[in-house]
Amino acid sequence: MHRSGHCVVLSGCSGGGKSTLLAELAGRGFATVEEPGRRIVKDEMASGGSALPWIDMIAFARRALDLATADRTAVEGKAGPVFFDRGWVDAAGALEHFAGEPAEETAKTAPPYCSTVFMTPPWLEIYAGDTQRRHGFDEAVAEHERLMQLYPRLGYTPVLLPKTAVPDRADFILARLKITAP
Repeated sequence: MHRSGHCVVLSGCSGGGKSTLLAELAGRGFATVEEPGRRIVKDEMASGGSALPWIDMIAFARRALDLATADRTAVEGKAGPVFFDRGWVDAAGALEHFAGEPAEETAKTAPPYCSTVFMTPPWLEIYAGDTQRRHGFDEAVAEHERLMQLYPRLGYTPVLLPKTAVPDRADFILARLKITAP
């Protein structure tokens, strides 16, 4: 299966530092795409909607899948790497877990990402809930474990990020991908 090497996903444990790492990469001049779930929660809370993970997880996951797919399609042909805070695979995994819909079906028509996916490991010392992340650490760990199994099933290679300072994590990713600053 063809993989789009310029579209790099940061996935893994909720609360593992993906958004902070994405901000670091953006600060270095790289194109980035914010997590679909956070954008959906913000919109749904502002509008009084119910497609929220703590109200209707299936509706939330479907919206995340649509938004992540649109995000990926929007950068087709863009030069240089684009870093994504989660992607359609994460949403497909949620639909598989909560609605029984096989992620392989979604993968047949979804646009590809770089074959290497960087995973934030569970890291209790930095985990924090907030108004948009209402689940606990144990649930975040369970999601991480599902994603570590799902990505390889769909032909991706997950690489665990080290539990180090944010700049060091960014350096790790860029070195692994053999990318220099823009």
